Amino acid sequence: MRTTDEWDPTCEWSREEVEWYLMGPFEGGVPGLLRRIRRILDVSQRGLAALIDVSQSVVARWETGRTSPRVSVVLQLLGLAGLRVAVHDVESGEVVEPMRDDGARDRADRRYPAHVDLTVTGWYVPRGLECTAEPVRWQRRSRALEEPYVRHHTSAYVRRLQRLVYGTPDDHPAPRQLVAEAVHLDEVRAARLGQRRAA
Repeated sequence: MRTTDEWDPTCEWSREEVEWYLMGPFEGGVPGLLRRIRRILDVSQRGLAALIDVSQSVVARWETGRTSPRVSVVLQLLGLAGLRVAVHDVESGEVVEPMRDDGARDRADRRYPAHVDLTVTGWYVPRGLECTAEPVRWQRRSRALEEPYVRHHTSAYVRRLQRLVYGTPDDHPAPRQLVAEAVHLDEVRAARLGQRRAA
């Protein structure tokens, strides 16, 4: 059985951290994952600390469960070890991917809230111009600039109804997909107009 007297004093651990570590075994979790990464990389705590530019005592605290590394650090460590994270849905077992980075943005170049569903209704026209001659000019300008008009509902009730009817989208579409949807709506409207004229 190991004791605190056998511990190497150069490890820069506090006496409490040494005692905590010697209590083991650990159930795994983040401390176990970090130890697995060190085993794969075949490095000491000091060596791992040097790889990611932190002190050895920080790695020691991670491995004893006193603190936890940021997710970005965990991903960096997994990359160093040649590992990749996969997130699975508990019920279905399907892999859940992160949201795309090139998803749609609003006119101020901000991402739309992650929980809302986006709907293209045509080309962008500022509010308040509906009863003037300006919408046609704005629609032409928006079409040329490829700026579709995108709506989303903040009401959870409305979102629930829409998802019951149309299903839940996996992700926000990319800007090119929104433009394609606006072009498709133009084609549908033109076809309807042609049918009315033919009748």
